[in-house]
Amino acid sequence: MAAIHLSFFILLLPLAFPSAFSYETNPQPKKTQVVIEGMVYCQSCDNYGSWSLSKAKPIASAKVSVICKNQRGQVSYYKASETDGNGYFFSELQGFEMSHLLLDHPLQSCVVKLVESPLEGCNVLSNINYGLYGSPLRYENKRFYRKDYDVVIYAAGPLAFRPAHCDAPTNHY
Repeated sequence: MAAIHLSFFILLLPLAFPSAFSYETNPQPKKTQVVIEGMVYCQSCDNYGSWSLSKAKPIASAKVSVICKNQRGQVSYYKASETDGNGYFFSELQGFEMSHLLLDHPLQSCVVKLVESPLEGCNVLSNINYGLYGSPLRYENKRFYRKDYDVVIYAAGPLAFRPAHCDAPTNHY
């Protein structure tokens, strides 16, 4: 009688603890979602000609582009993104794929460029943090772990437009 209860108990164990008795032979690797974030500002005329963002104001609805190139220098991914009301952009790279783990990695292959400012008084592209030619990405140890996938966040910038016309600085002696 005890043998019947023991064998019945052994049969029920996998039902009670399915993760402990997983029979999956080919577990699927977790997918990784790549995200790029950053800020876009209007540079103050006080700092014209420098990379300083002192007194800069965030630009809502500014447009930036994320461009990734493969190891042959060909564009492998492109996405335009828009900043929120605080000048912040958070761009999920849906469909981004790497054919080479090192050379096609976002830190190596992707940059962010300024595209357009909605402000008439601040719509000239600047090269602050290489916004004209492509701001390189950096990894700031931001990562989220989800059940079926991980999210890795890379940062760009901060980037800035500048006013078209700034008054010449006055020197007081």
